[in-house]
Amino acid sequence: MSSDIALGRDQAGEKHALPPMVLGALGVVYGDIGTSPLYTLKTCFNVIGSTDARAIYGVLSLVFWALTLVITIKYVIFIMRADNHGEGGILALTALAQRAALRRSRYAWWIAAAGIVGSALFYGDGVVTPAISVLSAVEGLKVATPLFENYVIPITLGLLLGLFLMQHRGSGKVGGLFGPVMVLWFAVIGILGLPAILHHPRILRALDPLFGLDLLAAHPWTGFALLGGVVLAVTGGEALYADMGHFGRTPIRLAWFSLVLPALILNYFGQGANLLANPLAVDNPFFRLAPGWAIYPLVILASAATVIASQAVISGAFSLTRQAIQLGYLPRMDIRHTSETEIGQIFVPSVNRMLMLGVFVLVVGFRSSDNLAAAYGIAVTGTMTITTILAFIYMRGVVGWSLPRVIALFGLFLVVDLAFFSANLLKLVEGGWFPLAVAAGLFILMTTWRKGRGILLERIMSSTLELNTFIARSAGKPRVPGTAVYMTSRLDVVPVPLLHNLKHNKVLHERIVLMKVETTDIPREGAERCLEVCHLDANFHTVVVHYGFMEQPNLPKALKECRNFQLRFNLLETSFFLGHEKIIAAPNSSLSSLRRSLFITLQNNALSATEFFRIPANRVVELGGQIEI
Repeated sequence: MSSDIALGRDQAGEKHALPPMVLGALGVVYGDIGTSPLYTLKTCFNVIGSTDARAIYGVLSLVFWALTLVITIKYVIFIMRADNHGEGGILALTALAQRAALRRSRYAWWIAAAGIVGSALFYGDGVVTPAISVLSAVEGLKVATPLFENYVIPITLGLLLGLFLMQHRGSGKVGGLFGPVMVLWFAVIGILGLPAILHHPRILRALDPLFGLDLLAAHPWTGFALLGGVVLAVTGGEALYADMGHFGRTPIRLAWFSLVLPALILNYFGQGANLLANPLAVDNPFFRLAPGWAIYPLVILASAATVIASQAVISGAFSLTRQAIQLGYLPRMDIRHTSETEIGQIFVPSVNRMLMLGVFVLVVGFRSSDNLAAAYGIAVTGTMTITTILAFIYMRGVVGWSLPRVIALFGLFLVVDLAFFSANLLKLVEGGWFPLAVAAGLFILMTTWRKGRGILLERIMSSTLELNTFIARSAGKPRVPGTAVYMTSRLDVVPVPLLHNLKHNKVLHERIVLMKVETTDIPREGAERCLEVCHLDANFHTVVVHYGFMEQPNLPKALKECRNFQLRFNLLETSFFLGHEKIIAAPNSSLSSLRRSLFITLQNNALSATEFFRIPANRVVELGGQIEI
């Protein structure tokens, strides 16, 4: 295994000056975790129902060590090493982990299943994060005056609508716009906490992990439930990892250690110090840190910051969707590139619409951040647990870490993740079912698509001929001028559209090219590995085009590159033949009727191959028939 994969290539950092990339990372990556102080301590003290010194020290200790273990050590230092040529996220990690199980197919299947589950859970978290973040900020208006009670929901929906409408501009432009706002946000929350800490410096005793352990030991059941609140401080970790491909590893790490982590610690401990002096501030510990004159400006800044917080999971969802499409877990969708220099910056309209709908339903249905806190945490802690397991497999099986080393390190991470996940299961009835329902629906969708496509391809290939036999028999067949390009998933057999063309039109083109598109388990293929061309008898040729799972296929461009292999194309004389099958129910299908109906719906609504592969529409001929599955 090359060091490029084991240690990662910070491609974004190589292409651009570091300061702008750090600023962009602050604007996109750290919004989620950066706005956690708005609701984390409030939720924690609602759970334990006490604001005595022991409770305050214990809660702060748990929050500090959660940030240290989960974000700093696990994600920033170790998990970000498990990058797939610069890309992060649960599916990129799944592709890496599968390399450790290439010789054990049953393990590879379980790893793939874990990746699908983790991906589905990430989408579930992506629906809850924008809703709770923006709601918690706008609720600060009620601290200033209760007159705003009836305006919280409309203002929240308006802010979220603006965010989703901006997504077409791209994460790079959005990050450049949001970066300065987040720098101001982190500066302000750090400054807010500092005076309270200076007035009550004994609050720093909470850095001792024994205070947190003592609180858990003194009240085991309440302490267990408390972990469901503490985890709110680290919910941005998975989005941080998923967004690594947008900005690079180095800018993300610099932003964390230089600004984000110090500001978070100052603010959390400032809230705790203020609670020592004024226990009544527990109704909203964050906004009670600010003087009365600063409430309205702080609400405006917090609202802007929480809108930005939502950007991290939205950008992560776009990246995850493209990976899932390329790896065959989702049907083809419209993916728009929003940057001429950064391939990782994309916009997926259909995902944007679905996320917006889900977020609006949550805001209207739950109506407060306290209620939404019950729905928050289950999905993200499930994804974090799966990430730990996959990283264990990758570090042991691919990078080659010793077994004692990976057990000691990732065993600790797994204990923490399982503790948080188990505690969040207590929220299941109160609202935790919602992100799990979203995740379950997506899991069914992804597995149905993957299995249905496998069955469909098997049925198609069962009715064709071996390519060598067909070429031998094609001698003497009438030929017409021009080139015919047939898209196929296998090069050893004849594509079905070619058989249909010969059957109905009784002719073959002068030159026939069988083209296969392969998606590899690395984000981007180098130019030297992109094409494989083979020249066969009777003017038949095969072309294999390799794309990484983060690349958008462009077949006309690939055909131009074939000139390097003595195969030249004139698009005005080239026709692309694609299969177009009508799916009907088979008597003994391995898919249930509901899943078969779902697959047919997905198949019918998938983006056409013409658009996805960027083939000129006026050069496409579709041929097909009925296929039973």
